[in-house]
Amino acid sequence: MQELVRALSLDAAARPFVEFDHVEKVYRSKRGDVAALEDINTHIGQAEFLSVLGPSGCGKSTLLRCLAGLDQPTGGRILVGGKDVDGPPDALGVVFQRDILLDWRTVIMNVLLPVEARRLPVARWRPRAMELLDLLGLRGFENRYPYELSGGMRQRVSICRALLLNPNLLLMDEPFGALDAMTRDELNLELQRVWIEDAKTVFFVTHSIAEAVFLGDRVIVMSPSPGRILRTIDIDLPRPRDLSIRESPEFGAYTSQIRALFQEMGMLRGR
Repeated sequence: MQELVRALSLDAAARPFVEFDHVEKVYRSKRGDVAALEDINTHIGQAEFLSVLGPSGCGKSTLLRCLAGLDQPTGGRILVGGKDVDGPPDALGVVFQRDILLDWRTVIMNVLLPVEARRLPVARWRPRAMELLDLLGLRGFENRYPYELSGGMRQRVSICRALLLNPNLLLMDEPFGALDAMTRDELNLELQRVWIEDAKTVFFVTHSIAEAVFLGDRVIVMSPSPGRILRTIDIDLPRPRDLSIRESPEFGAYTSQIRALFQEMGMLRGR
């Protein structure tokens, strides 16, 4: 398994799938212009897991929205598969911090929502939906309603929905930020397992340094607004990773390096 993941990572480095080329974003209003992103240059390889860290308001979510085609940069280019992003790319899955489930629809019908939106045959996609529910530990809950689920289970449903149409690119905007620590750890493990099995390209926004290091092949650290990339850090830790790796000296060295960057930005106090 570890050899497979390493091979995917090497292949990812050789063939960038997502490219950010001098991306800028300025919000214009009567009160004046606000620069959200400034000269963003980076890439994501095929099947790579990229973690994005930065202080609140640094433009992490704005960058994700631009990659998703939900917003347009005011400068530079974003390419997915060599094509300019001028709307939602094909084969895209998105998971937000809030699960955004429809309370009047059962779990299975929430998962199948993208199929209905594209007017595809629901019956043909139902086995795929059940397979994903099983993969994320939700078999037996397919006929429950969102209000009957815990926060972690609701977010699992959101991940199933994002994966339903087998996207090449998965965007996740602080998907576990509102969950308790134990549930968050559990979903970190589940997400890693799904990523290894399906070899998706993942753009993962988080506020958690430990989460970014645990999940990522690389971590980019962004500055306060306007958001710029301060540092890109390659995470050379074996996969699959279990939670015990967070106690290792290597893991601690990565988190200390990133924490020092935040201290330099004045976002964390030193001891």
